[in-house]
Amino acid sequence: MLKEFQEFISRGNVMDLAVGVIIGAAFGRIVDSLVNDIIMPIVGAILGGLDFNNYFFALSSAVNATSLADAKKQGAVFAYGSFITVVLNFIILAFIIFLMVKAVNNLRRRLEAEKPATPAAPPADVALLTEIRDLLARK
Repeated sequence: MLKEFQEFISRGNVMDLAVGVIIGAAFGRIVDSLVNDIIMPIVGAILGGLDFNNYFFALSSAVNATSLADAKKQGAVFAYGSFITVVLNFIILAFIIFLMVKAVNNLRRRLEAEKPATPAAPPADVALLTEIRDLLARK
């Protein structure tokens, strides 16, 4: 069983997947920073200068805080600003991945177009004549 596990781990696909997950997680943090530190402050300034992450509705009468972190400590809140930020994160990340896949597909199409076409098989009569010639040459 240990040998099978070692073979499974040493396959290229598993290693490629692990590298992809690690790079994807790092890339996700970059997109989070882009949205939280660059895009959402601009959107917040346009919408009145408030921190967009702090947009919430109190679901409990005990909540009277003005920041989301404090409100969550006091009771249940509907944090729609955080949700919108996460949705924007997802849309940006999905669009970037779409562009990357599109670029890779275009590159593959170009490489396939550059490959020389495989020569067509000779017609049956030419193949038969070639076989007869080779047989006569051996005798």
